[in-house]
Amino acid sequence: MDISVVIPLLNEEESLSELESWIRRVMEKQGFSYEILFIDDGSTDASWQVIERLAAQNECVKALKFRRNYGKSAALNIGFAKAKGRVVITMDADLQDSPDEIPELYRLIAEEGFDLVSGWKKKRFDPVLTKNLPSKLYNWTVRSMTGIHLHDFNCGLKAYKNKVVKSIEVYGEMHRYIPVLAKWAGFKRIGEKVVQHQERKYGVTKFGVERFIRGPLDLLSVMFISRFSKRPMHFFGSLGFIFLMLGFLILTYLSIAKLVYQFYDMDDRPLFYFGILMFIVGTQLFVTGFLAELVSRTASDRNQYLVDEEIG
Repeated sequence: MDISVVIPLLNEEESLSELESWIRRVMEKQGFSYEILFIDDGSTDASWQVIERLAAQNECVKALKFRRNYGKSAALNIGFAKAKGRVVITMDADLQDSPDEIPELYRLIAEEGFDLVSGWKKKRFDPVLTKNLPSKLYNWTVRSMTGIHLHDFNCGLKAYKNKVVKSIEVYGEMHRYIPVLAKWAGFKRIGEKVVQHQERKYGVTKFGVERFIRGPLDLLSVMFISRFSKRPMHFFGSLGFIFLMLGFLILTYLSIAKLVYQFYDMDDRPLFYFGILMFIVGTQLFVTGFLAELVSRTASDRNQYLVDEEIG
């Protein structure tokens, strides 16, 4: 199969028929073999009934419905697990992503050899204060911290080699950082394509202000996991060593000062308590590192590595 189109959705009954017919026109015009995977993330409207009708009309439509709302990352993760296409394309169900972009995205993966191509909504039809400006700040921060030079990490329109989506796990709110997860998994050919962004035609956005809190926390999580999941002592041990050395130097200075200038009590100086605090914090970080190493060594995937190709 050429293409799997994975579409997570929540309460998008008005747009689904139009989206399916648009995708079908593009696929038939290009002669692609394809499947459309609708992942209903616990919709409370008639979205599932619409999907059932579409599946009855088009055998390429497949779907899965969650019993309750689990979030976009969970929907993408199970969609990735079920995708059979050589190229996997994700898009939102609100018609703001254009299926007309599919042929070029497919070409970039299948012919140009990219592992992942992310869409860039260069011209956006979103509110400036609540979406555009926060998005620019968010993307600049992620670029700076990860070294991946994309303009729009959170664009729902992306294309992947099948083996990329089979090699990553998306959970929590990690759908924002799929390029980071892909790079961590060893896929380094990450590209970008300017895509058309359209105004929302039906319904309202499903993302609230909580994304401003969850986003940075998930970025810290993915950065830590990607660098230190198999060697946590390197992180906690390094920090612990710094704090212990700082405490040692402070207490050494105070001890020498006490021996040379014997007219004050060490415990009368705030610096003494600061040095003790550094020792305690350093020790706790070392202990945390040892415990994390014990957990890591008993993890079932500690020595599981992603093999790209094999001969013989």
